[in-house]
Amino acid sequence: MKIMISQPMRGKTNEQIKAERESLVKELEKEGHEVVNTVFDLAPKGKDEAIYYLSKSIEFISEVDGLVFMPGWENARGCRIEHQVARDYGKFIKIL
Repeated sequence: MKIMISQPMRGKTNEQIKAERESLVKELEKEGHEVVNTVFDLAPKGKDEAIYYLSKSIEFISEVDGLVFMPGWENARGCRIEHQVARDYGKFIKIL
């Protein structure tokens, strides 16, 4: 299955985000899943960063079979929206 990881990212560097998800990516790949990289480069100048990153995430949801939600997702606005989209569009959902 092609999987996307949803995780709270506000206030974290790309390095922190990658480190937090490293073991989960390995575990999912060991189970035979393909994990899509959704750690994006910086938003272009003049864009609302939160909306820009959310739009990219929703684009990726269209390309995956399911999403895995990391702890704390329910407290992160973007993760909650990703969850709503995944649920409404029938994607596989796993909550950690």
